[in-house]
Amino acid sequence: MFIDEINKYNPISDIEKADKELILDLYNTFGNKLLSRDNKIAHITVSAWITNKSLDKVLMNYHNIFKNWGWLGGHADMMDNLLDVAKKEIYEESGLKNIKPLFNNIISLEALPVISHNKNGKVISSHIHLNVTYLFMANENDKLIINKNEGSGLKWVKIDDAPKITNEEQMKPIYVKLNKRIEEYKKIMGKI
Repeated sequence: MFIDEINKYNPISDIEKADKELILDLYNTFGNKLLSRDNKIAHITVSAWITNKSLDKVLMNYHNIFKNWGWLGGHADMMDNLLDVAKKEIYEESGLKNIKPLFNNIISLEALPVISHNKNGKVISSHIHLNVTYLFMANENDKLIINKNEGSGLKWVKIDDAPKITNEEQMKPIYVKLNKRIEEYKKIMGKI
């Protein structure tokens, strides 16, 4: 169950600790309704930080709604297995099929404020994305297929450049944190 995985996650900062507490509190109020975007206050989203086999680049998607380069991902939409949600979103947004999770566990957790915006001609009110992230590896030479409903660009960027190309200030430290997770993986695998 998704909440068990979140419960097991060991926050790596005071911000993550506070965000985890918020998610658990909201779960106590809403239960599995957090898996649905019909919950107008907050809902679970899942992101994928995808690195290449050399562990020196990440795949970034240009999001049409936010007009910004960022990670891949989306809403849980009542799917309880969040790792499967991440895999589904990777395929939908990039066409990548040959992906490998580097950890089967969550590597990052955030409560992200989303300001009101227009999506497909409908106004979406401000709310919170209760986001979990997984780390994946893919072949940067595999064909990428842009999902025009989601974004208008896909590109591999050097990991240190990922925080620089986003125009969302709140995302810069998150991408730095995710890059540190890649460095941890390198150490575990003896690649440093």
